[in-house]
Amino acid sequence: MAIQTGDRIPAMELQVMGANGPEKVNTGDLFAGKKVVLFAVPGAFTPGCSKTHLPGYVVHADKIKAKGVDSIICTSVNDVFVMDAWGKAQNAEEIIMLADGLGEFAKALELTQDRTAAQLGIRSQRYAMIVNDGTVELLNVDSQGIDKSSAETILAAL
Repeated sequence: MAIQTGDRIPAMELQVMGANGPEKVNTGDLFAGKKVVLFAVPGAFTPGCSKTHLPGYVVHADKIKAKGVDSIICTSVNDVFVMDAWGKAQNAEEIIMLADGLGEFAKALELTQDRTAAQLGIRSQRYAMIVNDGTVELLNVDSQGIDKSSAETILAAL
């Protein structure tokens, strides 16, 4: 069963780009003692993700953080180099670009989608959640579109 409101985020190692290259980060540490907005996209540099989803969080980052959010994290089943390049291309300085290169995080949350027919492999579903000290307070999954997981929807829920 997919992660639900009231569940804890699983602790596992993923990657972010650091000053000297890829760095391992533990999701337990990213969420411990913090209020976090986490959103996932099916793929970096894809049309909906690049034109609407990530840009919404870039534009509204200050408003989201003003509501008491410590971190905004974007994750995707992409490697750390792609996530870093995409974040830079989108001016996402206020957003942690969390690489789930093997899809392990998406699988642990049970929020994957099979896009092998489109030559994309197993990807993350599109979702957004509010996480408080590692516990999911709100989870919005989009089966189509970006309405439920948009920055505007999450901002209104904070």
